[in-house]
Amino acid sequence: MMSNPNEIRALRTASDPRWAAVVARETAADGRFFYSVRSTGVYCRPSCGARQPRPENVAFHATAADAERAGFRPCRRCKPDQPARAAQQAAQVAELCRFIENADETPTLGALAERAGLSSFHLHRIFKEVTGLTPKAYAAAHRDRRVREALGRGGSVTDAIYDAGYNSNGRFYERSNEVLGMTPTRFRAGGADTDIRFAIGQCALGAILVARSERGVCAIALGDDPDALARELQDRFPQARLIGGDPVFEQLVARVVGFVEAPGVGLDLPLDVRGTAFQQRVWQALRDIPPGSTASYAEIAERIGSPKAVRAVAQACGANALAVAIPCHRVVRSDGALSGYRWGVERKSALLKREAEPA
Repeated sequence: MMSNPNEIRALRTASDPRWAAVVARETAADGRFFYSVRSTGVYCRPSCGARQPRPENVAFHATAADAERAGFRPCRRCKPDQPARAAQQAAQVAELCRFIENADETPTLGALAERAGLSSFHLHRIFKEVTGLTPKAYAAAHRDRRVREALGRGGSVTDAIYDAGYNSNGRFYERSNEVLGMTPTRFRAGGADTDIRFAIGQCALGAILVARSERGVCAIALGDDPDALARELQDRFPQARLIGGDPVFEQLVARVVGFVEAPGVGLDLPLDVRGTAFQQRVWQALRDIPPGSTASYAEIAERIGSPKAVRAVAQACGANALAVAIPCHRVVRSDGALSGYRWGVERKSALLKREAEPA
């Protein structure tokens, strides 16, 4: 029978699930609780890199304020009284995203790094870790959005293209189907003579609307009010024939929801930044598979930094509405078998065989 108070305290601490997080220095546990060390008089985050304390000296606290009320001071190493490093980086990247969006010309990596007070290499790495995109790719995604907004106001196609930051009409027209889901002229005319199917679902980021024309996806919108999203689509394409999605189309929405739900993608970013970044991140990973090659869903999940999101990768491939342009046909199962192609496995097989043939 234990009568030593230290032994009793050590046993109580060791049996608490939070102690395992402290021993493992789990970053994911930061913010969930704090721990104090009686022998040093400080309190820390679970991920603190300081020497592991003896369990009999440890107490747990729900908040930093609770630890300070108990008489402990913040650790100088992990600085638990300040925002967590991940939150600081997310806030910094969100500010840079806004800076990119408001700039007349796409800022250089050097200019962004100087603004953040970081080296170009460090800024590039942090930006991609938080958003899944490089600053250049994020700027391109925002540039595409500016084109859509300008055309939606009925302005000149040429003015919209150049005002958004494109250097030539040709560069934009190469991607017009992907960016707009229809020709720029029809987009500017509010979708005249265009059938647009749409459906609305729910995801972790709120309501999500997906709409597509015969040329491809023309809207993926996030918001809080499903009715407001539908009205925005109608306002955006007042001349189009809007058709509610049938069960097959609603499956597309479910797949889009699936990849929005994938974990670990800048969860501390503003909703609109998260949405844009995540869409581009998944689709860019598909574009990076070279012709004649394949990759498994698990390999793609590893490449985008979410190794546990294999199912979400498969759902993202299913959500792709741009066959060949976004080559989801190059993604196969881990055993090499073909599956999951929305245009039919036979077509997937034919595309892969064609790419494997000598030019």
